[in-house]
Amino acid sequence: MKSLLIKQFVDEGLGNSSYLIASEETGIAAVIDPQRDIDKYVQIADGLGLKLVYALDSHIHADFVSGAHELAHHLGLKHEHSHFQIGASAAANAEFEHVALSEGDKLSFGNLSVGVIATPGHTPEHISFGIFGEKDETPKVLFSGGSLIVGGTGRPDLLGHEHAVPLAHDLYNTIHKKLALLPDDVLVYPTHGAGSFCNTSSSEARFTTIGQERLSNPFLQIPDEGEFVNHALTDLSSFPTYYGSMRAVNIKGGRILGSLGVPVLEPLRVESVKQHLKTGAVIVDIRNTHDFLTNHIEGSYGIPLAAPLITWAGWVIPFGTPIVLVADSPAEREEATRQLVRIGYDKLYGYLEGGVKAWQDSGLPLMSTKSVSASQLSEWLSQKDVPSVLDVRFVREWNKGHIRGAIHVEAGALNDTALDRDRPMVVHCQHGNRSTVAISILEKKGFKNLYALDEGFNAWAEAGYEIAVVADHA
Repeated sequence: MKSLLIKQFVDEGLGNSSYLIASEETGIAAVIDPQRDIDKYVQIADGLGLKLVYALDSHIHADFVSGAHELAHHLGLKHEHSHFQIGASAAANAEFEHVALSEGDKLSFGNLSVGVIATPGHTPEHISFGIFGEKDETPKVLFSGGSLIVGGTGRPDLLGHEHAVPLAHDLYNTIHKKLALLPDDVLVYPTHGAGSFCNTSSSEARFTTIGQERLSNPFLQIPDEGEFVNHALTDLSSFPTYYGSMRAVNIKGGRILGSLGVPVLEPLRVESVKQHLKTGAVIVDIRNTHDFLTNHIEGSYGIPLAAPLITWAGWVIPFGTPIVLVADSPAEREEATRQLVRIGYDKLYGYLEGGVKAWQDSGLPLMSTKSVSASQLSEWLSQKDVPSVLDVRFVREWNKGHIRGAIHVEAGALNDTALDRDRPMVVHCQHGNRSTVAISILEKKGFKNLYALDEGFNAWAEAGYEIAVVADHA
């Protein structure tokens, strides 16, 4: 669309996109569904000479803390008479100061306007943002949030089973009676995408058109409402436990962090870390799988930064728990900080100065976990005293193929699952990151005789060993 500037920011860990949009003619700009670390939006806006006027949230997010409040705080400090406003759905009943947006409302960018379209289904209050030229009756661009997604939709079950069916019906009306009626050439930029647990699609594309979705999106090809609802609620994956806390945070508004939403962590000596542990903090070790298994602090969570941390911290660490990081480099600490604050884990006391070596040099013990290769496991399983094999992958991965006789518990469910402690246990995922998370949880639960399958199920499959398949997925 002529004169509309769009900058897309993709968070691969969350599977989400946020957007900086602006009129190139007037320089008026907004951020749509901003993340909490706002430095990227501010830097680009400043660099292009844009005036940030709005932060617009398409819905009350379940997977991250909105950065709208951080933007409002920063711009209020920077410009005493800032006219920056937060726009949120009127149906959200948000508890912070905001412009309450409803169907048909328009926000002026001078030669362009942002029109509000009510699109419930993913959440009850969901709205989308259409970009209109001065004489346009229909939008040229649609920021669809979690309503229409490339190849799918936002899932309607995140607020609990009692809301899932009514929201699926709302989603049908949104898709078939509203968005599908837009012209084929309307560009669609969703918030949720590949990798998001809010999403029903696996498409890697980050934007699309109404015409393309009409041709390829299964939800647009199901005209019957009952069939649509059934499809929307079938084969949905589990999702991180912290989702249960995010809605309340975002209705109230996330607390202000300052520093453009990127706190700088303090170095902590061993004695200080020990005191924090006594008062309820946990250690989160974000080093890679090999380094964690070789040596780690007893009771620490092993969540490799690449797991990704942003998902698995929110899945296995109780929301609100204070955290001390173990990390190898300043760059890794900064990235970990960004990921954690995005999902509301902002009680960050600091990081262990000197890492696990400092812990060991202080006379404190470290733990290690042995690894076995695929060939070693195969041989072990042929012997009399076989180990138990724990597969911690997602259900869809297990169904496609698994080691015969293995036990299946998704890594995110281990905190609530009782398992046999009497036999040695070999833990695996697809590659190794999730099994590291799982091993650290099992160690916290008191398991002692644990092993990691080196390179995970991939190594087993590539070696050509027997694979069992769930019948319906053969």
